[in-house]
Amino acid sequence: MEQHESNQTTQAPDVKTKTCQSSPRQEQNSERQNQNEQKEDSVTWDECGMHFFEQASFEEHMRIDTEEKPFICSQCGKSFTVKQKLEAHLRIHTGEKPFTCPQCGKSFTQQGQLNIHMRSHTGEKPFICPQCEMCFTQQGYLKRHIRTHTGEKPFTCPQCGKSYKVKQSLESHLRVHTGEKPFICPQCGKGFTAKQCLKSHMSIHIGEKPFTCSICGMSFTQHQSLKRHMWTHTGEKPFICPECGKSFAVKQSLESHMRIHTGEKPFSCSVCGKSFTMKQKLERHMKIHTEEKPFTCFVCGKSFRIKQNLEGHMRVHTGLKPFICCECGKSFTVKQSLESHMKLHNEATAFTCSECGKSFTVKQNLENHMRIHTGEKPFTCPQCGKSFTQHVHLKRHMRIHFDRVGESSLLSPVYTIHPDEVIAVIAYQDTHQLSEESDVVNLFI
Repeated sequence: MEQHESNQTTQAPDVKTKTCQSSPRQEQNSERQNQNEQKEDSVTWDECGMHFFEQASFEEHMRIDTEEKPFICSQCGKSFTVKQKLEAHLRIHTGEKPFTCPQCGKSFTQQGQLNIHMRSHTGEKPFICPQCEMCFTQQGYLKRHIRTHTGEKPFTCPQCGKSYKVKQSLESHLRVHTGEKPFICPQCGKGFTAKQCLKSHMSIHIGEKPFTCSICGMSFTQHQSLKRHMWTHTGEKPFICPECGKSFAVKQSLESHMRIHTGEKPFSCSVCGKSFTMKQKLERHMKIHTEEKPFTCFVCGKSFRIKQNLEGHMRVHTGLKPFICCECGKSFTVKQSLESHMKLHNEATAFTCSECGKSFTVKQNLENHMRIHTGEKPFTCPQCGKSFTQHVHLKRHMRIHFDRVGESSLLSPVYTIHPDEVIAVIAYQDTHQLSEESDVVNLFI
């Protein structure tokens, strides 16, 4: 009996402990009860049906639908729906970057930016394209990439109707219309419409060319420039005109070419109103008004508005004629001269005089010829006032005024360069007497 009571006494605590423990079913019921209690306390937004357990979260979400942005930046006036976003934005103005990468020491204004940056060290690319399985470090990059498959361009310019896949591209494009260039080079003061353009430009000053061609070893400041260059080796011209079938290696070249078909000339001169299909042509034209000739020949001092014209002119001194006719082997210093020459082989006489029916292969030659009929002499000598139909005739006439004492008026200067010394030899040759006299001009002045 005593032993039985003793057994009962020892078992009693076990029974008591068992009754205090919660069974898995009781825990589930308790959890469900807590959820129900929370749901009773939660707030539901009727617009979208979402539940919120805190009033602050509910108010924050409401601003998304109402587009209310009560938190305004005192520096630039930009407004935000959430106070934390304003605080993060203010770091742009203060320059504060409290979030630092433990791997490379790079700092960021926001924790989210640091998290994204860390993937560059870990190699993690969690966002995968369902179409081609290409991986990305950010969801925004994936969204942008998806549009290459769908062809969607949701961001449209209100000025000209041009559409873009990325919002930032539209913002940069809008500056073309406004003329705004907020990204300024600290070295030379040149302004740019996009941050990436400034970044690429900066490599000119530091001399950095990180992108090298594997075929010829030529280096470039931009990856896009290298990609474009590679097509010179492969001969690839992926951008084809739908109107005439002409193909181009660069997309911008196709866009410029399309304006020939559309007749569009979006670049207008502010001085005379003349319009152009390309921005470069407008910039070249503006030098006519400013009389700017920044490209000067170091041999004879002649100046040019365009760099290509100087390069063509230098061949007069070097004697280089890189443009060779495949029909007869005749060579030329300028590409345009070769193109004009080729018309002789093709018997192309596209430019015909309306007065006498004479035909010409070059438009400029027809214009010069027309002055015979009109009597126009637009080239006037500033020394004696005599006028000429062609510029070359005026140049020939000017030698009379600048003729040296005791020398024939038929002396004509011929320039040559000594490769071992940076000097120019100016040789005056008299074609009648076949005598030659030279002056040596030292270019180090």
